[in-house]
Amino acid sequence: MSDNHNHTHSHDGHDHNHTHTHTHTHTKAVLNRLSRAIGHLESVKRMVEDGRDCSEVLIQLAAVRSAIGSTAKIILKDHIEHCIVDAVETNDTAALDELNKAIERFMH
Repeated sequence: MSDNHNHTHSHDGHDHNHTHTHTHTHTKAVLNRLSRAIGHLESVKRMVEDGRDCSEVLIQLAAVRSAIGSTAKIILKDHIEHCIVDAVETNDTAALDELNKAIERFMH
């Protein structure tokens, strides 16, 4: 499965466009996990609508959060294995900067 990534970076007062084509080996697994997390979150929403116990809702939300976190780890692993390897090979420091920003936002 091939994904195209178009990046526009602005640094040193100049805009730089980078187009990367990579094969992401975990795309199907990520989509499956996201679908399951969406379904789980929908069921949590129904729990709230039905007035279920707050403790039960919180436990299920924790499970959804955990599922999202494990999905993010797969995406990060895939990104490092493909995009970042290519970025290092082509000396694309902007891609490394983007990765650092994404990690900061996700971990925040």
